[in-house]
Amino acid sequence: MGPLDRNNKNTLLEIWKKVRKDHLFPEIADPEFKEGDEAVGLDIKDKRIRISKEFVERMSERVPVESLFEGLLDHAVSHYLFCPWDLTNHIRLYREAKKILKSRDLAKRATDLFMDVVADTTCVSQKETPIPHIYRSADKNEVQSAIYALYQKIWEVDLGVQGHEEVSRKLSRLPYMDRSKWLESIKRFSRIIAPLLKKELNTQSMQNPGPMGSHSISSYSEEEIHKALREIASEVKGPSEFSDLVSDFEKDLKEGLGEKEASMGLGPGRSLDADILYYMKLAERYMLPVKKIPMKRSGSLYPHHHSPWEVGKPFQDIDPWTSFGKLMPGITQTWIRKEGEIFGNEERIPDCIIIIDSSGSMPDPKRHLSYAVLGAACACDAYLRSDAQVAVYNFSDAGAGGKRILPFSKKRKDIYRAICHYFGGGTRLMVEHIESLQNSQIPDIFLITDMQITNLETLIEYFNECKNRVTAVHIGKSRQVETFRQSLQIRKNVSIFAVEKKEDIPKIVLGKVKEYIVHQ
Repeated sequence: MGPLDRNNKNTLLEIWKKVRKDHLFPEIADPEFKEGDEAVGLDIKDKRIRISKEFVERMSERVPVESLFEGLLDHAVSHYLFCPWDLTNHIRLYREAKKILKSRDLAKRATDLFMDVVADTTCVSQKETPIPHIYRSADKNEVQSAIYALYQKIWEVDLGVQGHEEVSRKLSRLPYMDRSKWLESIKRFSRIIAPLLKKELNTQSMQNPGPMGSHSISSYSEEEIHKALREIASEVKGPSEFSDLVSDFEKDLKEGLGEKEASMGLGPGRSLDADILYYMKLAERYMLPVKKIPMKRSGSLYPHHHSPWEVGKPFQDIDPWTSFGKLMPGITQTWIRKEGEIFGNEERIPDCIIIIDSSGSMPDPKRHLSYAVLGAACACDAYLRSDAQVAVYNFSDAGAGGKRILPFSKKRKDIYRAICHYFGGGTRLMVEHIESLQNSQIPDIFLITDMQITNLETLIEYFNECKNRVTAVHIGKSRQVETFRQSLQIRKNVSIFAVEKKEDIPKIVLGKVKEYIVHQ
């Protein structure tokens, strides 16, 4: 076949109409051609299928163009509709494969193959498709031959493959169509095919992923990448596992997010940036609320709404204009009065000072899930979403230099970096550092600590005198915690919460006020 011309493009669009109808009209844009060797690529950034010109020109000598187009489109749509469905499932499958294969390259290859088997088998079982015809005519290495031998067995079609009886027999037992068993199935799939993958890697034939191509994370949209990172952050055991996943997909993630966006939290290996990204995405899962500062009361009463006058009610509240000059129950209207609010002092979300304990009694956030860092990250996210600024006072033994102070800012990366910093020393803070961050707007204060502070009495005294709304979160229970609670229990501007597990984080209401009125 010669160079693809307008007729080929028209043929592709005509075939696409049929494929869309067969798959019940998925929300995918019209396909187009692209340069490159990959057979087909589904770019979820704009939900568009792109088909390789070179592949079509090469394969058209073996497969009619119409069948080739239809099979490639069926394959791509099946990935979109069935497997992996979204990036979260893609990463979940990869995680399970890597647990067995221990290698990033092998796990990515096994994940690609498994997703192909699920997508193609789903498509073949539901409709007439030329996918088997393409595989029968495609070039095959040993791994691909084993997969096609599996297809021969479960599809009951002849793809012209000999051998691999033992591998195909074991692989055919897996319930590919049962999504609830995918994570267990891909582990068994990886274990069975591991010897062939290792041989393929050693011979460098992995550079040829097969006629349908590989599946890159960079093809997903920014929105889906962020969604997947949030969901995976909540599923992994801790920051170390999350950092491993980030490093495995770092290049693809940077391509999908863009360098500027990725620099918010992506870095090589187990860098602090990956840890920052972990807490950033985990915090986004909670979406803590922030209560607005109420307007001040004026102390005077003003007419607010009408109510029918009844015998015995005072005459001075009667509104003669709506009572038609009559003094009769049911007709005469009287004013109901309400306390006024000072004009021009609207409700608002104040800025926030986050005070976080990073002493030796607190866990290292790079090694283990730190409830202190997660709580502080949730507070940071809540205030920034409300267009407020955040300042950070990260303390250990502040008197000996164990402190990090960040002035008010809206830069997430700087704020999260200050929150995630770990000193691991003593536990002493300086109230003058808190005072240095105060401003004329009276910011909220969010404190998170285990309360094992050597100068706790000084902090209690400060909170008893300050006008800020204070949200104090303690990790665990101790004598110091009880002292703190009892000393501040009458303060209406101080709310105290306990966090012993991740599930306690959503119970925190930032800036909660009972009947406390902020004094300006």
